[in-house]
Amino acid sequence: MNIHRRSALAALAGLSLSGLPFAAAAQNYPVRPIRLIVPYPPGGPTDVVARIFANSLGAKVGQTIVVDNRPGGAAGTVGAHVVVSADPDGYTLLLNQAGSLTIAPSLYKLDYDPLKAFAPIGIVAASPEILVVNPSLGVNSFAEFIAYAKKNPGKINFGTPGTGTLPHLLGVQLQLAADIKITAVSYRGAGPAVVDLLAGNMQMMIDSTSVLLTHIQSGKLRALAVSSDHRIPQLPNMPTFAEAGYPQLTESLWTGLLAPAGTPKPIIDKLSAALDDTMKTPDVEKAYKKLDIETKMMTPAELGSFMATETRKWAEIISQAKIKVE
Repeated sequence: MNIHRRSALAALAGLSLSGLPFAAAAQNYPVRPIRLIVPYPPGGPTDVVARIFANSLGAKVGQTIVVDNRPGGAAGTVGAHVVVSADPDGYTLLLNQAGSLTIAPSLYKLDYDPLKAFAPIGIVAASPEILVVNPSLGVNSFAEFIAYAKKNPGKINFGTPGTGTLPHLLGVQLQLAADIKITAVSYRGAGPAVVDLLAGNMQMMIDSTSVLLTHIQSGKLRALAVSSDHRIPQLPNMPTFAEAGYPQLTESLWTGLLAPAGTPKPIIDKLSAALDDTMKTPDVEKAYKKLDIETKMMTPAELGSFMATETRKWAEIISQAKIKVE
């Protein structure tokens, strides 16, 4: 018995000692530059957000944060794989959008599960989505739009920046909720879709404020409803979808900061606290306001729970609407 007891104590001591380097590394973190993987090309909305907050976040943690663009693959899988295979030491982080993290698992055969492969840190940015129409459609309110769609099933062409993107799925969700039929037209990004909408080649679109606000303010597009849980300052007279009777369309295009699964909790907590401070710095607030980007504070645990809920929701909608990627 004494031999077994001594062996057990020795084993426990070994486990305790083996954890010391990890505890020390977490306590001293970070001691070298941090790589931030952005799975999209330079100049895109996610890259723009990364370059706004990376310098400030780096200052908060005392190290340089290097933005590393790794575009490619369905739903940004090339960049995601860099992080999935990285050491869980806090020196390789991922900045990714809602679609890649919560919609893609129901559309693509991913060889990793975002809910298990990553450790959530926090939400970096959120942009509400606006439903707009070309004024030539002749509707002046969201109620008039729904009434027109019910009387003219399939006649409204609905431009999207791609199958399975958040703007596309919000349109699908609207069809299911309002029992209307609009015809989705997929483009390679929001830019070409907006060009066709302005030209009158289609009648309706849903996308972020950063994409549509300039055209709304110029009068070239008419805004009917916004997907946030509150009216936005730039368009105070425009109702939310919830105010119009569709609370299930309360959604934003959010961007999350994540680390590889298994990253020590003290490192995650340190990054989360630094991120919260970063979102409150005047430079970040000013840059966000200019681009009509909002902040959406969440703890790592809250973000993990939110991602799980969103993944289940989109899986049900994709299944119900029988959406397939080509």
